[in-house]
Amino acid sequence: MRTFADLADLVTLVEERAPARELYVRWSQGPEQDSDRRSRDGLSGVRLPGLSANSLAIEPWWGDRPLRLWVARRLHDYRHLRERRGPGTRPWILEGVEVGRGPDNEPLVKCHHPIGWIADDVLTECERLVDEHAATTWGSLDREGP
Repeated sequence: MRTFADLADLVTLVEERAPARELYVRWSQGPEQDSDRRSRDGLSGVRLPGLSANSLAIEPWWGDRPLRLWVARRLHDYRHLRERRGPGTRPWILEGVEVGRGPDNEPLVKCHHPIGWIADDVLTECERLVDEHAATTWGSLDREGP
């Protein structure tokens, strides 16, 4: 599986696949560890009908804002999963189709094809980009605040 070494490579993929309805980001130890193709609800233990993932599809409300910023935001929003899911967890891109919604209303996806890992340098670039916009034009990204 290839590795996306910089954000520009990932943005190019999303651009080529626009509207990118079939591209998802999954945070796990990878396609081999997800070979049963089903996630499990962490609270109840129920096996879900697909893999928990997040879409890279560009929503109409995003308007004419930069695609690069959209992709950065999608990766930035779920970076906490690396710590929450433990060692070896990293983001990867898959091509698939939504088969349901999970307990947090996330897409549950049937993976048709794993596409590539996302390198740590990309995550660092995404964090920097989102932080720059949060400091100048966006509101607070504090999800734990009052």
